[in-house]
Amino acid sequence: MRPRVEEVRIQGLGVIDEAVLELSPGFTVVTGETGAGKTMVVTGLGLLFGGRADPARVRPGADKAVVEGTLVVTPGGRAARYVEDAGGEIEDGRLIISRTVSAEGRSRAWLGGRTVPVGTLTYLADELVAVHGQMDQQRLLQPGRQRAALDRYAGEELTKALAAYTQAYKRHKEVTELLDELTTKAKERSQEAAMLRFGLEEIEKVDPKPGEDVALREEEERLSHADALRNAAETAHMALLGDPMATAQAAQDAATLLGQARSAIEGVLDFDATLGPIADRLAEAGYLISDVATDLAAYSESVDADPARLAIVQERRAMLTGLTRKYGGDVAAVLAWARDAAARLGDLEGDDERIEVLLREQDDLTDRLTELAGALTAIRQAAAERFGEAVTAELSALAMPHARVVVAISRSEEFGPYGVDEVELRLSAHPGAPALPLGKGASGGELSRVMLAIEVVFAGADPVPTFVFDEVDAGVGGKAAVEIGRRLARLARTAQVIVVTHLPQVAAFADQHLVVEKAGDGSVVRSGVVALDKEARARELSRMLAGLEDSELGRAHAEELLAIAAADKTAASGTPVG
Repeated sequence: MRPRVEEVRIQGLGVIDEAVLELSPGFTVVTGETGAGKTMVVTGLGLLFGGRADPARVRPGADKAVVEGTLVVTPGGRAARYVEDAGGEIEDGRLIISRTVSAEGRSRAWLGGRTVPVGTLTYLADELVAVHGQMDQQRLLQPGRQRAALDRYAGEELTKALAAYTQAYKRHKEVTELLDELTTKAKERSQEAAMLRFGLEEIEKVDPKPGEDVALREEEERLSHADALRNAAETAHMALLGDPMATAQAAQDAATLLGQARSAIEGVLDFDATLGPIADRLAEAGYLISDVATDLAAYSESVDADPARLAIVQERRAMLTGLTRKYGGDVAAVLAWARDAAARLGDLEGDDERIEVLLREQDDLTDRLTELAGALTAIRQAAAERFGEAVTAELSALAMPHARVVVAISRSEEFGPYGVDEVELRLSAHPGAPALPLGKGASGGELSRVMLAIEVVFAGADPVPTFVFDEVDAGVGGKAAVEIGRRLARLARTAQVIVVTHLPQVAAFADQHLVVEKAGDGSVVRSGVVALDKEARARELSRMLAGLEDSELGRAHAEELLAIAAADKTAASGTPVG
């Protein structure tokens, strides 16, 4: 389903008390008597997409104005991803946007059920809607939009050329940034290299070995507690084998006691054979104790209080500690730092050679970019000429026969992401008038017609899904009004179009006709919005033509207009847009 605005609810805005607009995916026209509040429909859409909040627009007696819109969006599209990034939700491909403005001027916005800054709606509007009206910011007046729209209008030829340019531009930017880092930060890099050299020299001087810190710590522990260790071994040895100087009666060592236990059991083995295994285990225990005692005696002999060796170990540990405090938590970390530092130092010391290589590459890329940017400029200039002629032809049919639109392409001195071209649409309102930027070269009504002509020519190339026009028919009538209606209908073949108009010739081309009706309630005026069926539509066109709904002449003219518009739309449905 094509992205569009599906429904808009307006409450407490201007003369509108409460209204619901169910909008066609094609061409919707909004009409009504003067003062009924037609413009409030455009104002409501503007608020919905981040427009300026004016508390004076809040209906007298109301606390706030509320606008809520339901939009159909493409799942996974840019707009949908932006909503999800903002924390909003999209259900069944539909997005709810709300905006309130209090009588005191406070404004709040919601996007997919999530409170968001109003600026979020403005950003989203860039992807979803283009509002063309005297008081509205024109989307295509933004220079970046004009360049992007012209590029899409230029077609596949420019797309391929731009892809090649973009690839070269990205590499040129990377090389330039790297060169800037190597040259402008030479002092910092020199200081870094000096620091690395100092660290590597300090580590090399100490020459730590893997696991050396752990081994030295254990050795220091043994040397520091040599007396205690030897005493403990001797005490344990005596407990196992006893004092050789003691009498047999005084001996209470483990070996003697085990021997006594073994003798007692072996003395009665003839009476019960089940004691055999126990006697064997006592014998094994005796042998084990004897072995342990031998090991203890050897250990005791090996323990030597060596103050000189202890001093050497402590000095070496102090040197290692000095390294670990600077370069890592232990010797392993120090050695890892040394490896990384050596690699980094190699990079830093190779900068001169790298700079030379990068400068050559930068020169080659600059030549390549100059060539590619020139190709882009040539393609854009050709497209700009075609585009200017097409829009000028459209303006001639829209009661601006002497107006001329040109696309000015100037070249900047620096490469940009899209080339070196700066694109600006300009309008010369009459012969001899200078071509001025669009916003300065036309009045509000003229500008709306100019933008309609541009959007019709750009149709399909600048795929915004919804267009809103206000006062597009200001100051025109007759044949020009029919041409405006015809072009709006053509634009609606590729996008949703919403138009506020007072001309029946324009309204006749709409797929859907909404009327803003006002009712007097004493001194209070209230407005609502009604969708017209075929019969009611003819009456409304009659009112717009003759000022009287029941005028037979007006009714006949209205039906004739509707028939002409229907026939024109049917005939045009097989004709390419633009």
